[in-house]
Amino acid sequence: MLATIWSLRWRVKVAEAMWTMTADQDGPHPPQRLGLLLAWHGSVTQTRVKKALGAAGLTPRHAMTLMHLEDGPISQRALAERLEVDPSVLVGILNDLEGDGLAERRRDPADRRRHNVAITAEGEAALGKTNAALDEVEGGMFAGLSDRERDLLRSLLDRVNTSAEDFSCDE
Repeated sequence: MLATIWSLRWRVKVAEAMWTMTADQDGPHPPQRLGLLLAWHGSVTQTRVKKALGAAGLTPRHAMTLMHLEDGPISQRALAERLEVDPSVLVGILNDLEGDGLAERRRDPADRRRHNVAITAEGEAALGKTNAALDEVEGGMFAGLSDRERDLLRSLLDRVNTSAEDFSCDE
């Protein structure tokens, strides 16, 4: 608990510092460091998304996993590749989801060594709440953007040079 409080305080201080660094420049449209601006907006977005997911009862990793299961069962190996996580990490995520009745693993009838993962009816209901909560967050955040501008933003963010190895999930 203490580590969580410390982490939250540190994030607030970082966000405040980034805001000061980007907002305290001269002129009506100050030049801004793009990386710091993106980090600040990312921090705000992460806070809002985690709050929305928490209200729906999920963590970001659990929500992403259910979203990948929405289109039907998938092998556990393929799911790990899609999520870009180590298979041992996925086992923990799936243990949580199965424990909550949101997903289930079944042996593949064609190859008993493989497991297929499927979303349950409870998982679909949780995903519906999650999507509604995320729609509300995104609607508020991007209200000032047209559909075309949202598509452009997605396209630009897809081109930012990042990789899964750079990511640190601290749920």
